[in-house]
Amino acid sequence: MSPTDTTLLVIDVQKGLDDNTPFHGGHRNNPQIEHTISTLLTLFRTHNLPIFHVKHNSRDPSSTLHPSHPGNAIFPFAIPSPSRPIDEPLYEKSVHSAFIGTSLEADLHARGITRLFVCGFTSNMCVNTTVRMAENLGFEVFVVEDACATFDRVGPDGVPRRAEDVHAYAMSDLHGEFCTVIKSSDVQDLLGN
Repeated sequence: MSPTDTTLLVIDVQKGLDDNTPFHGGHRNNPQIEHTISTLLTLFRTHNLPIFHVKHNSRDPSSTLHPSHPGNAIFPFAIPSPSRPIDEPLYEKSVHSAFIGTSLEADLHARGITRLFVCGFTSNMCVNTTVRMAENLGFEVFVVEDACATFDRVGPDGVPRRAEDVHAYAMSDLHGEFCTVIKSSDVQDLLGN
C-alpha cells in the first residue's frame, strides 16, 4: 500500500453525538472512540498523510447537529489542523453521504487518492452510507470499527436494540462487500513503517 494514495476520512465527529445524547438514542457504543480517533489523527499527521474531515449540518432544527445548536461543532480533539489547511480539508454535508453535495470525490481523485481509512459517526448511518458510495465509486475502503460508533435504536417492530448490536450489524453488512473492517491496531501495519 502506497501512503501517497491513502487518506483518513473522519466523518461527523461532532459534539452533538456525545454519549447519552437523547436525540440520537441515548447510549453509545465504543466509549473509547475519542481516544481512538485522536490516535488515528496523530498517526496520519505523523506520516504526513492527508486527512479529509466531514461535518454534518442537519436540516432538522431539533437535531443536535443543526447549525443553530452547539452540538454542530466538531469535537476539539478532531478539529482540522490549522497548520495543514491543504492536507486537512473540511467538507460540510446535509445528507448521509459525504459524497453528495460536496467536492469530496473530485478532490480525492485530483490528489490521486484511491484508499480510504474511515472513522466517525454513526456506524449505521453516515459512515455506512459514505462507505457504500465510496466502494461504488471505485475506492478501496477500510473501516476502523473501534473508531466508529452509534446509538441504541428502536426497530420498526418496536424492539429496542443496543448500540453494540446496531454497530456490529452495520460492520457485518459492510465487511467483505463494501470494505474491509479492521481494528485501529491494524492501521499502522497497513500504512507501512
